[in-house]
Amino acid sequence: MRAAWRRRRADATGLPRRGAERARVPGPVRGVEPGPGGGVVRFTRSELRIMVAVNGAVFWGWDGVGPEPSYALAGRCPEPDPRAVLEPDKDGGWRVVAERATVVVSRHGAVEVRTPGGVILRRDLPPRWWEPVAGGAARWMQRSEVAADARFFGLGGRAAGPRLRDGQYRLWNTDPGQAFGPGDDPLYLTMPVQMVVADAATHLVFHDTSWDGAVTLREGEEGAGSGHDRAGTCELRMDGGPLRCWVIVGTPARVLHAWASLTGAAALPPAWALGHHHARWGFGSEQEVRRIVAGYQERGLPLDAVHLDIDHYDAHQVFTVDREHFPKLPVLAEELRRDGIRLVSIVDPAVKAEPGNTVYDSGLAEDAFVRDASGRLVRGVVWPGESVYPDFTHARVRNWWGGLYEERLAQGFAGFWHDMNEPTSFTAFGESTLPRSARHSLEGHGGDHREAHNVYALGMARAAYEGLRELAPQERPFLFSRSGWAGMQRYGGSWSGDVATGWPGLRASLSLVMGLGLCGVPYSGPDVGGFDGSPSPELYLRWFQLGAYLPLFRTHASLRAGRREPWEFGDEVLKHARVALGERRRLLPYFMTLAHLARRTGAPYVRPVWWGAPEDRALRDCEDAFLLGDCLLVAPVLDHGADRRAVQLPRGRWYDTVTEEAFEGPGQVLLDAPLSRIPVLARAGAVVPVRGADGGLELEVWAPARGRGGGGLVVPDAGDGWEEPEIERYVTRWEGRDVVVRREGEGGPGEPPYPVRVRGLGSHVTDH
Repeated sequence: MRAAWRRRRADATGLPRRGAERARVPGPVRGVEPGPGGGVVRFTRSELRIMVAVNGAVFWGWDGVGPEPSYALAGRCPEPDPRAVLEPDKDGGWRVVAERATVVVSRHGAVEVRTPGGVILRRDLPPRWWEPVAGGAARWMQRSEVAADARFFGLGGRAAGPRLRDGQYRLWNTDPGQAFGPGDDPLYLTMPVQMVVADAATHLVFHDTSWDGAVTLREGEEGAGSGHDRAGTCELRMDGGPLRCWVIVGTPARVLHAWASLTGAAALPPAWALGHHHARWGFGSEQEVRRIVAGYQERGLPLDAVHLDIDHYDAHQVFTVDREHFPKLPVLAEELRRDGIRLVSIVDPAVKAEPGNTVYDSGLAEDAFVRDASGRLVRGVVWPGESVYPDFTHARVRNWWGGLYEERLAQGFAGFWHDMNEPTSFTAFGESTLPRSARHSLEGHGGDHREAHNVYALGMARAAYEGLRELAPQERPFLFSRSGWAGMQRYGGSWSGDVATGWPGLRASLSLVMGLGLCGVPYSGPDVGGFDGSPSPELYLRWFQLGAYLPLFRTHASLRAGRREPWEFGDEVLKHARVALGERRRLLPYFMTLAHLARRTGAPYVRPVWWGAPEDRALRDCEDAFLLGDCLLVAPVLDHGADRRAVQLPRGRWYDTVTEEAFEGPGQVLLDAPLSRIPVLARAGAVVPVRGADGGLELEVWAPARGRGGGGLVVPDAGDGWEEPEIERYVTRWEGRDVVVRREGEGGPGEPPYPVRVRGLGSHVTDH
């Protein structure tokens, strides 16, 4: 209660009063100034800067703003495309013609993005601003129109996706304070990034401002009214920040490749992080951790990591250890590591505000904590009680915080999960975060929490990642974060946060992973079983089976929730969970390959089924299945009692990986989904790297259809370190009565260096 009143008082005195406002629009065009990759179009009351980058991305910024500085961009902005030239258009407008898109600016400030063939993908109407008469940040609104057949995806982690229906979506990282389900919004990791998929082309749009805002979407309708199409609309309202935008046009793969070149390559996890993780808030002691690990080992269940929550801290204080219950943590970590199991530590940003607390004292000496408009430390309430918050928008503070992970490494931890970093401060009423008036460095230009809030967790992740690179330079850092922003993939991944236990929560888990992947964050996953409550054996197993095919495969639960160990749900669940764990371990080389491809191409591990055919409308509407890379299609069971399910297939032949029955797409098939497994199909011709019985790498090849070829990519990886292994390319084809597999190289085709197993040879094709 005290924290809530304190926050309200801080904002009452520290925030500028808006008072009267002036509304403005750009007005008519007055002139232009050509420049590299585009130029500047001047209007009566504003100017529009346009630049087409060499990677095909289109940038524009109103009021003359440029693409930098930006928290989203990795390094410097890409070079302008010298072939893109600003030239006159009809009716007094202007246009920039580039290889992948044409940008047309009307004489009143509407901006159209067209395909090279001239089809309009997006039309942004002239923006509107509301500027305080006394000065300060201007609110603005941008309304856009897209094709009637377009579908919206993205906006960060959304429980109601992956396809975003009509409605409003807030852009403000938020701890809901309770377990969430599909109807809850916003959540922990929001981004002003949309992928818009239409018949003509796919495009990604990113509005580069970190301020609070809201996106209102309305899907279009074909043949509405008197036979005319009704365009889809997107209305974006922001409380401040620059009005600047990036648009990338192309196939989904090309779009995310260009997006990754803008915002940075995804961090590469160590191989062990692609295995199975077990976590719980409330292990409570070294003895309990050993008991759980022994349970896995006695039952022959693979386990790669154990996560310790805040209960292993001394009175919940970050970078400490409860010496009574964890007296020999480094010894425990070493014992586990000898068995191939890593320890992962939770890390919260809030620091207990108490003299004698080492982190608090060193932070005061560094002047590291957020202050209010009067220069006083901003205090909130989190798990350790009265707390202060590092300002991660200051390079010096990030450097200090990154050095603190030395204590964690000394305790034997190999990975880190960032929690409560929206940031959260418990309050009895109002928003559970810092006062909006709290002051931040923002890389030296200064500002308040309205601008810093959404990038707070991104700065924390950067601090940890860069600190770990210095402290353990031979190892790839492993971290994932509850909150973040555009560019989060540079430092690690994310997880669902406190997803509710229940069938709706299971469905929301898949939505979050797919949505984040389409925003450029390829590594994520849910709390298997849900964060709260006690799942039924059926729900737990179906969640476990889904998790086995997601990048982050982690069981986790709250202090008051039921158990999450597979043996706690009966012998039948244990038997089927063992199969899922075994399949995950068998597919680890494939997951490692997907991790390398995500780093190099921006393509997520988990992809919507329309990934290779976005023009297929039936696939665009499919939300309950996904592609795992190019080779596998996974159809989880998301409904109680289901033992069969319909699966929408993309074009081509697909094999059931258990029965080896073949199906031809496109179209819908009905597949068995007994409690023992979920349907997983392999693309004909696919080459899947798997772990053989002896632990070595093997190639699992699925026979191509007669008259067609196939292939796949393999990236062998030592498991850690910074070497960039070569991408190996394999092709498959029929030669007479045999399926032949060749490795392609500079010297021509050659024999694969691994054992090869061909599957699907005796299959018959089932019509649908």
